[in-house]
Amino acid sequence: YGGMGLDFSYNIAVAEELGNIRCGGITMAIGVQAGMATPALTRFGSHELKKQFLIPTIAGDFVACLGISEAGAGSDVANIKTTAVRKGDEYVINGGKMWITSGSQADWMCLLANTSEGPPHRNKSLICLPMNLPGIHVAKKIDKLGMRSSDTTQIFFEDVRVPCKNLIGEEGKGFTYQMLQFQEERLWGVATALTPMETIIRETVDYTRQRKVFGQPVLHNQTVHFRLAELATEVELLRSLLHRAVALYVEGNDVTKFASMAKLKAGRLTREVTDSCLQFWGGMGFTNEVLVSRFYRDLRLMSIGGGTDETMLSIICKYMDTLPRK
Repeated sequence: YGGMGLDFSYNIAVAEELGNIRCGGITMAIGVQAGMATPALTRFGSHELKKQFLIPTIAGDFVACLGISEAGAGSDVANIKTTAVRKGDEYVINGGKMWITSGSQADWMCLLANTSEGPPHRNKSLICLPMNLPGIHVAKKIDKLGMRSSDTTQIFFEDVRVPCKNLIGEEGKGFTYQMLQFQEERLWGVATALTPMETIIRETVDYTRQRKVFGQPVLHNQTVHFRLAELATEVELLRSLLHRAVALYVEGNDVTKFASMAKLKAGRLTREVTDSCLQFWGGMGFTNEVLVSRFYRDLRLMSIGGGTDETMLSIICKYMDTLPRK
């Protein structure tokens, strides 16, 4: 379908390199296109759906978005309220989605909606939804703390009709498909954070070497250079966890626990690195003229998007019985 057919480890290599972009919103947009809106279609979609949506998305002719979160259901995916009711050979969609990256420019959405009134984990389906259909209302771009270049919108659906053939895989399997996709999304997110953290630490070393306070460079304070050494060590530890999880995943293993651990650690470490380094920049760190202040805002999303820190902790707790027992 136009892709290179490489395994997931190559996605992670690309994600780490994309971290060299000095703007989190661009990397996130690429991640949505390549690793969030398309994996379920790639795995479970029909040949016809792949020809219609996947080929132009891989080619870059279509922009894709992922429609999961709602105003009252972010990390709690099972609680979404948007419905897709089958009427003849069409689904009629009503509801809305929130925090949709690339929402105002997307050509199609990978939409998760309730297609029956059964149990919340078995009543959802994924649907390829063209964004030019009547009844789709895209609200204005959301004004955010960080990722400010990212096109993030709220979208409403009012009696939107889409052919039933646009269903991805089986009806009622949408929640399961989405949970599988989340593991790749979370590993991708971790990978994109590594290079920015390294960049921030390196630039902070350079700045504190030049900046003098009380007659000597800030870096010459043992507290400062020890702290930067600790942060650099933590980043390398996170990279090792990520690469272990990816290696296991490529071999076909369930890496839900390790992906959740890595996502949790990345969310907390990005906050720790950006906050500590910004402090060493002093007043300059509080301006919009330096990279550390931008990443202080952009990387704050890591603890929220794609599953909050608290959600990651809940998942990890479910796997605690797999830990070695004394």
